[in-house]
Amino acid sequence: QAIVVYTDREVHGAVGSRVTLHCSFWSSEWVSDDISFTWRYQPEGGRDAISIFHYAKGQPYIDEVGTFKERIQWVGDPRWKDGSIVIHNLDYSDNGTFTCDVKNPPDIVGKTSQVTLYVFEKVPTRYGVVLGAVIGGVLGVVLLLLLLFYVVRYCWLRRQAALQRRLSAMEKGKLHKPAKDSSKRGRQTPVLYAMLDHSRSTKAASEKKAKGLGESRKDKK
Repeated sequence: QAIVVYTDREVHGAVGSRVTLHCSFWSSEWVSDDISFTWRYQPEGGRDAISIFHYAKGQPYIDEVGTFKERIQWVGDPRWKDGSIVIHNLDYSDNGTFTCDVKNPPDIVGKTSQVTLYVFEKVPTRYGVVLGAVIGGVLGVVLLLLLLFYVVRYCWLRRQAALQRRLSAMEKGKLHKPAKDSSKRGRQTPVLYAMLDHSRSTKAASEKKAKGLGESRKDKK
């Protein structure tokens, strides 16, 4: 199968800053000791592409011609199938198309991949970044509102459950109270009758005793 090379479609950089040109690949073969990476540059509006960097036999080689000869840095790692480079001290003249070509013998057949560099005085904010931030903010607000709703609902349900338990306890207390009162009255009634009988018998005895004393006095006279 043919080797497949991957790069970004475009990258942005500010004047005087640096930018990383990423390059990776897929190959059906193991990474060879003879693997090579080649970067070419075609200026904006130009027709011809020039070689600006080459990696082979484990060593990076920066071409001694062109405007990038002292501004390119190798940051790739073939073991991780990475052939990235960094361009320092960007300038408007660096605008153009950069091509990454990878050979991993015996897998040497495949298409190259291109990335376009745009250099600005100040890197503009991408529309996708702004849109993603807006969407993320909206989703965050929605999640916060949902969380607040569930918290309020949980508190309300918990309060309702507590009130229901209190009402149930009060109803049970009302049902038990009359039964207790009636039992107390049932126990108190015989006591009252006993007290009445005792008072009556005491009164009758005292009257009888008084009557007996009166009769004995009469007999003495």
